[in-house]
Amino acid sequence: METEALDKLFDSFRHIRIAVIGDIMLDRYIFGHVSRISPEYPVPVVDVTRETVRLGGAANVAVNIRSAGAEALLIGVTGNDDNSRSLRELLDSRGLTSEHLYSDPLRPTTCKTRILSQNHHIARVDYEKRDPIPAEAAAFISERLSALIGSLDAVVLQDYNKGVLTPPLIEAIIEKASAFGVPVLVDPKQESFFSYSGCTVFKPNLSEIARALGTVLKNNDRDIEAACLELKGKLDCEHLVLTRSEKGLTVCNDRFTHIPATSLEVADVSGAGDTVIGILALGIAAGLDVETSSRIANLAAATVCQEVGAAPVDRNRLYAACRDHLR
Repeated sequence: METEALDKLFDSFRHIRIAVIGDIMLDRYIFGHVSRISPEYPVPVVDVTRETVRLGGAANVAVNIRSAGAEALLIGVTGNDDNSRSLRELLDSRGLTSEHLYSDPLRPTTCKTRILSQNHHIARVDYEKRDPIPAEAAAFISERLSALIGSLDAVVLQDYNKGVLTPPLIEAIIEKASAFGVPVLVDPKQESFFSYSGCTVFKPNLSEIARALGTVLKNNDRDIEAACLELKGKLDCEHLVLTRSEKGLTVCNDRFTHIPATSLEVADVSGAGDTVIGILALGIAAGLDVETSSRIANLAAATVCQEVGAAPVDRNRLYAACRDHLR
C-alpha cells in the first residue's frame, strides 16, 4: 500500500464510530517468580513482584478500536462491585465512556486473574457468572443500540459465553443493524455459535469451528476450505474469516484467500482475537474489502502478540507494519 493511501486510511479512522456489544471482562495479572515448592501442598509458591489490571473481552476490542484512532462505544453488563469500579476507571483512562454499561448487583463483574512466573502462566482464577442476563439488562442493551444505530459505521458482537449475547438479543441486534445498513462482525463462542445468521463477518478460530462441526480439523488449506464451506452452508453470513494460529487467517466468501501469519516474535497470544475482530471492523467501516481488512487485522494481531498479556494495538506500530508488509 502506497504511503499516501495508508495515510489517508489511518486518517479516516478518526471519523469512524463502532459499537462493541458483548462480554466485558477485567484481566488482572500477577507477576512474580517461583523459587520453592509449598510445604503445605506440592504446588509452586509465587513471590509477587508486581500486579497490573487491564480491560479484557469486549472491553479489549473497544480499546483496540480506540487505540487505532476510532470511536468505540462499549455496550454490556457489569456487576456492582470493586471490579466494576476498576473497569470503569480503566475505560475512562482509555478515553472510553461507561455510560452504556448496565450494572447488575446480582452479577459479579467478570474478572480473570492470571498468575505468571518469568512470563509463563502458572494458574488462572476466574470470577464470573455465565447465566443469561436478565430481561432488564437485555432491554437496556437493545435500547442503547437503537439510540446509537443511526450514527454507527459497524457493530461488533464479542461473545465469550458469559451470558450477555443470548439468541433473542443476537437476532434483535442483527435485525436492527441490517435495517440501517450497518455491518455486523461476530467473534463467536460455542453456545450461540449458530445464532448469528445474517451477520456480515463471522470470525471463529480453529478449535471453535472444529467443535461446532463435530470434527477433528487439520490446519491445512484443503481441510480448512472444506470446513469453511460446510460452516457457510449452515450459517448465513456474507464473509467467514477463520483465524488459524501460526497459519494466519483464511477468508471465505465467493472465493478463498489464505493470509499467512506475519513472522514476528510471539510472547503471548492473549487478546489477539480481540485485536483481529476490532481492526477487522475498523477496516470494513473505513470502506476496505474484507481481504484487505483481514490483512491489516493479521498484522495488528502480530504486533500485540509481542507483548505479555492482553495489550491493545499501537497505532504507530500498526502503521509501520502496514507500510512494511502490505504490497
